[in-house]
Amino acid sequence: MIFGRRTPELPTPEQALKGRPEPEFTLPSRHTVLGNPLAGPYPEGLEVADFGMGCFWGAERKFWQTPGVWTTLAGYQGGSTVNPAYEEVCSGLTGHTEAVRVVYDPALVSYEQLLKVFWENHDPTQGFRQGNDVGTQYRSAIYTHTPAQESVAKSSREAYQQVLTASGHGTITTELLPAEGRPFYAAEPYHQQYLDKNPAGYCGIGGTGVKLGDPFETNWGASCPTGIAPAPEATEQ
Repeated sequence: MIFGRRTPELPTPEQALKGRPEPEFTLPSRHTVLGNPLAGPYPEGLEVADFGMGCFWGAERKFWQTPGVWTTLAGYQGGSTVNPAYEEVCSGLTGHTEAVRVVYDPALVSYEQLLKVFWENHDPTQGFRQGNDVGTQYRSAIYTHTPAQESVAKSSREAYQQVLTASGHGTITTELLPAEGRPFYAAEPYHQQYLDKNPAGYCGIGGTGVKLGDPFETNWGASCPTGIAPAPEATEQ
C-alpha cells in the first residue's frame, strides 16, 4: 500500500520507486521440480503465459503440477519499478502484482487449459487482495502475449463470470492486459519453487469452488486458435 493510506491503491509511475538497472541476485539455473532451465532460451515450440492469482508460492505450484508445463518462474509484473525487490513490491510502491510465468508445450496443454487452472484456483472477484493477503501485489491478473491469447482470455472471463454470478459471487476484477510494455521480473531465488523447498510453507491459494467447465463443451474457447505465444529467448530479471 502507499504508506499512510488505509486502503490499497496503485501508485502512479511518478510515485513508484525507481528500482535498479540490474537485479541484485543470480537466478538459479534449473527448476527444482521439473528439472528444466528457469530462464531462456527455451526449446523451439514452447509458449509462454503470465498469470497473477495471489501469493506466487501457491500459484506457481498449481502450474508446475499441470501436465504439459515445461517450467515455471515466480516474479513481478504490471508495475513501474525496474527490477523490484520483494520488500519493495510488498510496500505497494512498485505497482507490481506477484505473477507466475508459465512456459508450456502447446502439444500437451492448451492455453485454454491453463486459463481453467487460473480461474478455478483463486477468487478473481476480490480486487487488491486474495483471501487474507491484502495489497495491490495480490491482485488477479492475466498478461497476454498475442491477440489470440487476449481473445481466449476475454472469452473465458465472460464464461466464468456467468457461472460465478449464477453461484452468487461478485464481479471479476482481474486485470487483463497485454504483456508488451509490462516486463516480467524474476523474483529472488528463495521464492522460486518455494513450496517444493518448504512443503509445509504458507499457501494462500484457494478458489471459489466454482468450475469453469471445458472450454470446447461450453464454447468459450472454440473460436480462437490456442497459444501461438512463443517463449521468449531470455527471461527478464
